[in-house]
Order: sequence, then C-alpha cells, then structure tokens
Amino acid sequence: MRELLPGIAERARSVDEKGRIPAETIRELTAAGVFRMLQPTRYGGAEGDPVAFYEVIRAISGVCGSTGWVAAILGVHSWHLGLFTDEAQREVWDAGPDTLVASSYAPIGRLTPVDGGYEVTGRWSFSSGVEFTSWALLGALVVGAEGRPVDFMTVLVPKDDYEVHEVWDSMGLRGTASDDIVVEGAFVPAHRAMRNFEQAQLRNPGRRVNTGPLYRMPFGTIFTSTVTASVIGMAAGCHDRYVERMRDRLRLSLGGGRFVEDQFAQVAVARAASEIDAAILQTDRNIRDVHAYAVRNEKIPMELRLRARRDQVRGTERAIEAIDILFKTAGGNSLQRGNPIERAWRDAHAGSLHVANEVEHALSMWGRGIFGLKVEDNLV
Repeated sequence: MRELLPGIAERARSVDEKGRIPAETIRELTAAGVFRMLQPTRYGGAEGDPVAFYEVIRAISGVCGSTGWVAAILGVHSWHLGLFTDEAQREVWDAGPDTLVASSYAPIGRLTPVDGGYEVTGRWSFSSGVEFTSWALLGALVVGAEGRPVDFMTVLVPKDDYEVHEVWDSMGLRGTASDDIVVEGAFVPAHRAMRNFEQAQLRNPGRRVNTGPLYRMPFGTIFTSTVTASVIGMAAGCHDRYVERMRDRLRLSLGGGRFVEDQFAQVAVARAASEIDAAILQTDRNIRDVHAYAVRNEKIPMELRLRARRDQVRGTERAIEAIDILFKTAGGNSLQRGNPIERAWRDAHAGSLHVANEVEHALSMWGRGIFGLKVEDNLV
C-alpha cells in the first residue's frame, strides 16, 4: 500500500478543489486490499488486525485527509457488515468481495413494521464516499402503533432503493463527497435489520458465522477508533510536511534568521509530535487490549470499553491540539489555500466534528463508570 501514497499525495489538492476522489484512487485502494482488511475471510477478506488497519488509515490520511477518511469509513463498514446475518452478508458479497457499503448511522429514518420486515423512509446526511458504494447502512427508529419510537436499528439498503443527493460543500474533508441519501418507503426484510442495543451487547447475529475474535469486539470501540485514526493521520502528515517546509525557511520578520534556529519553533514542533505520539500509543494500546480479550473469548470489561472511548476522543483532541500548534507557528504562508498545512488543518477540524468525537460526552461516560454509576450508550 505504501507505494500508492505518492500518487494519492499528488492528487490531494485536486481532490480538495473538485470535491471528489477520483475513481482511480478507489480502484488502487481496492486492488491493495485496504477495504477488505477487516472483512470476513469467508467472503474474501483478510479479517486482519485492527491496529494494522488503523496504521494504514493514518498513512493515507497523512497525505490526503479526504482519501484517508473515505478509506477509513468504507473499510470499517466491511467489518460492520460482518456483524449482520449471514443472509445479509451473502446479498452484498455474492456480487464480489470488493462490493462497498456506505453509511449514515444517525437515527433519522422511520421504520414501520410490516410483514417480514420494515418499511423505511428518511433522508440521511454525511454519507462519505457514497458514490462508490452499492449498499448503505442507515440508522432508523422503529415507530410503534402510537407513533412513538420504540427501538433504534441499523438497516442495510441496496442502491436501487435510495437516491443520492449531491449537497456536500464543506470547509474541510471536501473530497469525501459526504452527500445525502434519500429513501421513500423501501421494504427492508428482517434479516437486513439489526438492533443497536443487541449490537452494543455483543449479541450480533454475525457471530454465528464469523467466529473469529475480530467480530467479538464492540462497535463502539472499532468504529470510533477508525474515525480518530484518520484525524490522527492528518495531524501526523501535517507534522511531516511542516518539518519539510520549515527546515530551509528564512524569516522575513522578527529579526530574520533561519526558522529552525528559533527556540519557540523547536518547542512547538516537539509539543505537536508528542501529542501525536500520545494519541497513537493510547488508542493502539486499547485496541490491542480489547482484541486480546476477544482472542481469549472472554467478556470485555466495561472499564476497558470506557477507557477505549476516553482515549479515543482524547486522541482526536490531541491531534487537533497538535495541528493547531503547527498551523499557528507556520506563519502567514499557512493561510494560502491549497498548501498541505492549511488543507490538513481544515480536514482535521472537519473530522473532529463527527459524533464519535464528542469529547465531553465520552469523558463523562468514563467518569460515571469510575464512580460506579451505570453507563448506557450504544457507542461504548
């Protein structure tokens, strides 16, 4: 995969300006097996180490934030689909192991129970990379007889049953083309619907056929860490570009001289690097610890699941702190639109706004847990 990075970096500015990742890049990532890293082996995937997946996502995000973000989101969907029923998995992957799935998990949709399943209607936003996919995972509320929500589910819907509305025009992650998905009264059979509560309790139906440890890990750990891996990668890539650009820079103000000889610049680059390293070390450690429990087929302690969420949001927060330091000390040149530092700053801040990165919410959950209070959340 490393050999793809120079080409992805070369296309990064065009991706940002055009608001689209070229199909060529998706073909390259597909051929390299990036989207199948967490996919079940029984459907042509590698069913690999999630830490290795995050390492790849950080590397891609480091040269192009939008491409790394889409690789992360579409790649983790191959894992999530492995939690669904075998029948649902067959419907997607019988067409080929490289079939891709989009998502918009917010419970925007309305599910009405009907014979054999549900009728779904809704409009979902922020579906990154949807133009390259054939299916979508959509969040929806089951509405009871009195019109009140009675359950929260994720449903799997084929492309023929939804429309994509091109509305994405953002300040960061511009190339993700995170457009809207619209569904009007489509039928979803019961085998393509999964209760979020059962998913959080690790009682997903996919475990009956995908018996490896990867599918015994919580959605609230795997998915949220995927989002953070991309943001950390953007910060790490920005740090690399910063050092490259500033090494030979001469100051035109503040008395002149070489930028690298400024003690404040030296301290800034050290602080940023330390924040990035801390983010990577903590998030990777937690994933390894969770995976170890899954390998032993032991119950994953809630304390560990909460710690993983705590450090995941702090990982994003640390990445943002690092990139802010770099952006600020890069001077006026960092304001020029299209340069790698400016683009990484925009992309990282955009990625930090994902619901998985709600820092206070996740830290509050850890605090409740450490004080012995009950914690109920689908993203743990």
